[in-house]
Amino acid sequence: MGRELPSKRLVFMALRTVGVPMSALDDLRRGAGVEFDFAPGAQVPLSAAGSGKTGVSHAIASVAYRDVPPADICGPNEAAKVKAGKFSLLEPNLGEAFTRAVEVRMLGDGRKPIVQSFGAEPQTVVEHSLAAKRIRKQRDRRLTIIMIVFGLLFLPGVLIWLGLFQLRRTIAGAQDRRAGAFGMAALVLVAVLAVFLVLRLPVSGVLQLYVWSMLPAPIIGWYWAKQICERTAKNLRAHWTDLLGGGGGGAVIPEAVPQNPNDAEAERLRVGLAKLAAEQNSNLIHYAGTDGILGIGVRWGSWQLAEELRPKDPKREIDPFRSWDVARAMGDQLRMLERGPLHTGGFPAPSITHWVVRHVGNGADAISRPEGPNSEGYSFSAIEVQRICNEQQFNSGDRHYLGVQFVLWDGELVITMMITVTVLHHTLRIEVTAHALGPIHGFFRKGPDTKKKKIRSASKPWKMEEQPLPLVDAKEVVRLAARAPLTWFPAQLDKYGGTLSLPEPFGLRHTWATKPWKHRFMADDALRAATPVLRVAHAAAVRVLDEHGVDVSAFESRSQVLGGAVQGAEPRKADEYNM
Repeated sequence: MGRELPSKRLVFMALRTVGVPMSALDDLRRGAGVEFDFAPGAQVPLSAAGSGKTGVSHAIASVAYRDVPPADICGPNEAAKVKAGKFSLLEPNLGEAFTRAVEVRMLGDGRKPIVQSFGAEPQTVVEHSLAAKRIRKQRDRRLTIIMIVFGLLFLPGVLIWLGLFQLRRTIAGAQDRRAGAFGMAALVLVAVLAVFLVLRLPVSGVLQLYVWSMLPAPIIGWYWAKQICERTAKNLRAHWTDLLGGGGGGAVIPEAVPQNPNDAEAERLRVGLAKLAAEQNSNLIHYAGTDGILGIGVRWGSWQLAEELRPKDPKREIDPFRSWDVARAMGDQLRMLERGPLHTGGFPAPSITHWVVRHVGNGADAISRPEGPNSEGYSFSAIEVQRICNEQQFNSGDRHYLGVQFVLWDGELVITMMITVTVLHHTLRIEVTAHALGPIHGFFRKGPDTKKKKIRSASKPWKMEEQPLPLVDAKEVVRLAARAPLTWFPAQLDKYGGTLSLPEPFGLRHTWATKPWKHRFMADDALRAATPVLRVAHAAAVRVLDEHGVDVSAFESRSQVLGGAVQGAEPRKADEYNM
């Protein structure tokens, strides 16, 4: 008995998975009479292992689990800003602020476009942010119950304690500073006065017992809340450590899977993650002047081949061809870069992309998406890319570039060679430029600090020992308990507690990138990639010209000169033109 043939749906899913363009699938679908939604349905988050981007993605995702002050993330990029709220008692830590900022910026309704994260997987970071939010949400549910039981029943006492803690934080002025001797004396005086007033209230009987229990009852709730906060802190720090140690698995976000047809929130998350993946695969990138191409880095080298188009045979004209014919031939030949005559390892498989580049200028705070009838979602159609390559080579408008990209060092180094072909009058010009995006800031590789204090050994008084401290102290428990009921109203919590604003135009990878030139081997890899790419591109272009009856002697001579010059390539600020 023969095997059952796969259904049409499975065939379309397989074609989409291997990268068949959406336009081709739409034509095939209409011909086969199949109506199918290509947006992903309920997804099981998978690890990005083997993609070459796991390390960077996990390092950035670890921020969602951190319990340090939010201002720490301003060190890697000063454009990140922490906006203070009305009450310092409700201020978030870095993990809470980063999780909220990522969710709003990358999944929010009507959000601005996002720069592609070459060398990282933004969906992995968003999934871990949602997973960290879920862990904190479970803790906040329990803390909310405690606040209802001890907060409503003993509301006056809770308000007194919260007032004392808020007064302490106001005197201290910051989360990690002490209040000082004067501040502590003032707090003690206020606390003694509050106790005296409670004990001297003119009440008796059951009401007197209630008044006397107002101050100690919140302490019982605080102790219960402390156990919950300590367990959650250990869980979050375990995730933080695992992600940096290479053992972090896929994030668990069951709330992204719809439980019923009316589960609007799960559907919103599902669609948001699908849009994020589509935007990551967009073929539109943006040139920000001397800041380079957003997501790819600044241009450190440039080589131009520009010669006159003359017929090989003076008695006949050149066979007609277009810029796209040359660019396509170069792209096909560059796919063979990983192959060589010797078995020496060499290049990994490069990513070859025909990109549309749009200029946005220095200091731009936003980018745009493809628009018009020639766009498909977040990308330009293949026909439009060819039209831009052939027609938009001068004056205003988008430009076409052929990109050859290598993601190395587990995503820490992104090497990109950009090639453009222009024909003006009788001159054909092939320009090859080199871009490099370095490793992310060392802040993202920093693991959790163990809280310890030194004490004198009981058995050896002359020796000091380190004793571990709880991860959550008294003031942190109060902060978490005060924030817990407001987590059901995130907009109000942002107003009263403060927010973190991410640098714009935002992209998870380039926002935190550093320069690769301080790392000897990374710098070598960037410089070595230029020579073979340049030579393969020139060889493919010369072959196309020769096939169309062009005299290639001048092109070959110039190519040999550039082939020699590129051997001594040195990184420089090619976008600034020494002006």
